[in-house]
Amino acid sequence: MLSSLFVQLAAGQNIQLPKPDNQGGMALMQALDQRSSSREFSSVDLSLEHLSGLLWAACGINRPDVQKRTAPSARNWQDIQLYVALNSGIYLYHEVKHELELIVKGNHQAATGKQDFVADAPVNLIYVADFSKMEGADSSQYDFYKGINTGFISQNVYLYCASQHINTVVRAMVDREALHQLMNLSPTQQVVAAQSVGYKP
Repeated sequence: MLSSLFVQLAAGQNIQLPKPDNQGGMALMQALDQRSSSREFSSVDLSLEHLSGLLWAACGINRPDVQKRTAPSARNWQDIQLYVALNSGIYLYHEVKHELELIVKGNHQAATGKQDFVADAPVNLIYVADFSKMEGADSSQYDFYKGINTGFISQNVYLYCASQHINTVVRAMVDREALHQLMNLSPTQQVVAAQSVGYKP
């Protein structure tokens, strides 16, 4: 399975993720006890299995019949889109297909944050709000909704990482305008925050 990831990365292709193991990991109370932020990461790439579990835990589909996510969102807008920076490129996570779509080729890890450690993390998640999905919301409410909806997802990531003994930290120090241009986002999209993930060094 791991070699399949390397083939896809080398070819600059979309990445089809395997079915996540939603029976693994530690008990919830243990994960909460272990949850923490860490800014130290091994340069070793996450395995395909861990990448799959991480993204599904973040905001994957846990009720396929109604296509609802593991993380809640106001009015079920599902307005937060999850972009994934790997050493091979920046990808958009499509939760229904459980697939990563290649958006920008190349290693852009350093562009996902202003701290030095960001470039060393093998995975940097980028949370992007799409205001066009916030049907019925007044623009004065955008900041509130994008904040809580990003918080739900990032906490899921924290708990998954704790359960798998993987390091992670949410980051607000992001050059949002530069990332917006790099990722060719639309005027209705806005970078909210980022989160670094990687094995313990």
